[in-house]
Amino acid sequence: MATNKQPIAKKCRSFDVSPAVMGYGNKKSTRNPGGNRRKKVSEYGAQLKEKQKVKFVYGVQEKQFHRYYLKAANMKGVTGDNMLRLLELRLDNVVYRLGLAKTRRMARQVVVHGHIRVNGQKVDIPSYSVKVGDAITLRPRSAEMDMFKTLREGTGTVTPKWLAFDAPNLTGSVNALPAREDIDLQLQENMIVEYYSR
Repeated sequence: MATNKQPIAKKCRSFDVSPAVMGYGNKKSTRNPGGNRRKKVSEYGAQLKEKQKVKFVYGVQEKQFHRYYLKAANMKGVTGDNMLRLLELRLDNVVYRLGLAKTRRMARQVVVHGHIRVNGQKVDIPSYSVKVGDAITLRPRSAEMDMFKTLREGTGTVTPKWLAFDAPNLTGSVNALPAREDIDLQLQENMIVEYYSR
């Protein structure tokens, strides 16, 4: 399994993404501020950067990301919105959105280590796509771990309206499909569609 070991603060700065969006509240990078950035970016360069930004935020590799695009293109509706919806429905992202992990990288690790149950069944695949009506719970033994015990008082994060989280029982559920306005990232998904449509 490929792992992403890129420095978070440096990549956030290059993509103009706030580290808080990634779950890192106090990450900063002051090294070479402004740098030798090119003032003028070609249309292709802007499209490529937007694609790389979405891949970085969701922690997806190129082959897998391209498969998401192809699947979104074959679905009814707007391809860009469909692609973001598919990414939002990844199990690691849902675990992060519910507040069961501080970052998407941590959520991926929580899933891989077998702490998560979907409808009572163990799922250790971060890219597993959840569906409306699915219940996300912790393994009973995992719920007693210190990192999860503190969540019983509340996660401190705002759960998106398409998800529901029951803090005392550490359970979540998918109530609806995420709409474009539910995704709090400044993205131009149409540029990604244009990139792959060349």
